[in-house]
Amino acid sequence: MPLPLAGEDQARADFYGLFARLLLAPPDAGLLAALAAAEPIAAAGEFALEDAWLKLTQAAAAVDAAAAHDEFAAMFVSIGTPPVNPYASFYLTGHLNDAPLAGLRHDLARLGLARAPGVGESEDHLGALCETMRVLIQGGPCMPARGLDVQQAFFEAHLRPWYAACLADVAAGPDANFYRVVAGVVDAFLSIEAQAFAVLDAADPIAA
Repeated sequence: MPLPLAGEDQARADFYGLFARLLLAPPDAGLLAALAAAEPIAAAGEFALEDAWLKLTQAAAAVDAAAAHDEFAAMFVSIGTPPVNPYASFYLTGHLNDAPLAGLRHDLARLGLARAPGVGESEDHLGALCETMRVLIQGGPCMPARGLDVQQAFFEAHLRPWYAACLADVAAGPDANFYRVVAGVVDAFLSIEAQAFAVLDAADPIAA
């Protein structure tokens, strides 16, 4: 049985898991109720995250599941091209299923990870990448948690180059209401992650 995570790492894994859930599918009534009832967070002086989290809990209390479902469909699902394509390949090359996805699949294979059977979204979807980060931090069935070096390498290669542009597009979407708030909290959290990994580099004389 894996050892319990330290409090900070468990919180990071929980954030990534929540973001994966919200980005891959619209929230149901149970998730909205849980978010609406969530306590404020104290993020060690990270006021942007504290404020974004408060706004998320308030938005969850104000929206119902049907409205959230319709908003998600309007923004991310379309017979043609949806307003937002939250895929690394699209943001890095302008095309879906391009070289960044091939590189990601190579890295996932080295880590012993792969897309689960029946999953429709490709592995470079922002929500899928958040789920991968959760697994790297927390571990999973027959897979141990990975160290900060592995987490950092994955984040720097597959999230950092494009997440901010994608979340800005989500927030600016003409149909964005609840998901404007979701984009804000995801961006605030990932910015903290990016800063923390940069500090690791600065503290490592080899990396520096």
